Amino acid sequence: MVIRSKTFRESYYEDIKLFQTVWIRVWIFLFLILLATLPLWGNPYVIYLINLSCIAVVAALGLNLLIGYTGQISLAHAAFIAIGAYTTAILSSKVGLPFWACLFASGGVAAAIGFGLGIPCLRLKGLYLAMATMSFGVVLENVLITWDKLTGGVRGINVAKISLFGYPLDSDSKIYYFLLVITVLVILGIKNLVRTRVGRAFIAIRDRDIAAEVMGVNITAYKVMAFTISSFVAGIAGGMYGYTMGYIHPEHFTLLLSIQYLAMIIVGGLGTILGSIFGAVFIILVPELIKGIARFSELLIPALKGKYNEEWNIAAFGLLIMIFLIFEAGGLHGIWGRIKTSFKNWPYTY
Repeated sequence: MVIRSKTFRESYYEDIKLFQTVWIRVWIFLFLILLATLPLWGNPYVIYLINLSCIAVVAALGLNLLIGYTGQISLAHAAFIAIGAYTTAILSSKVGLPFWACLFASGGVAAAIGFGLGIPCLRLKGLYLAMATMSFGVVLENVLITWDKLTGGVRGINVAKISLFGYPLDSDSKIYYFLLVITVLVILGIKNLVRTRVGRAFIAIRDRDIAAEVMGVNITAYKVMAFTISSFVAGIAGGMYGYTMGYIHPEHFTLLLSIQYLAMIIVGGLGTILGSIFGAVFIILVPELIKGIARFSELLIPALKGKYNEEWNIAAFGLLIMIFLIFEAGGLHGIWGRIKTSFKNWPYTY
């Protein structure tokens, strides 16, 4: 009888290691090489979708930290992304600050406002917290439209192009590496955060806040901290979005965007880093899949020609959330976990 060794963890630190096995390090290294060489041989439209996926991954990680790890529901994520995007646009085009200063300022401004929002929302839970944060998003959208001297109002505002050592990053393939590096840094930062005492406190509050308080966890401080960190990451994502698109408008940051990010973390898997990545990439690709199905349907049924619109995407997001909540609560991360387990146990079924 052969017993597989090196698969059991004997300490807590082994359980929270960043890379559990050598093979994980190898696969991640190969995957990073693939991403690093992609602009050399990849399709420009694929690179554009990956750029959007990088932004979505960063924003989804921020929301998952708040909802998935801390259990605080928020429908204001689009508002904090908008704060980051407009901060970047104003500081880059009107003040002329370099991109790194604009990016940190975007996260800082969003974090400050998130801190201010987190304090009055401490006593709210569940639906009440969701309504409060949704109201904040609606108010901010109205501010962006009416404060036209600063934000450009309904005209929108342009974002200055990134210039690195005098070399302008004025195309999707050129800005690709900029987005990729920030995404990797944010993933590593969030991954390390949830392994610390702060991350364990977030999880304790999510699972049973009263028990966590009895154990000595300062619920007030950690809830506000979760709002602040989540807002900071969303602000960074907003800055990335502004630099990628080159132009922002209040209609880019509606309630639908918050629902879209909520769909990402539910479909990907609440309370998991990998789930945020899976969900963000999946939801970014869903509209492209719907467009492909719509075009194919038009070829088969000419009467459907011209019927496709953005409402199909809204319906798809709602349907995906329902399917995963009913049939796969663990999301794509749960499916991936079962696939890995089946490979490890093959040819046995247990």
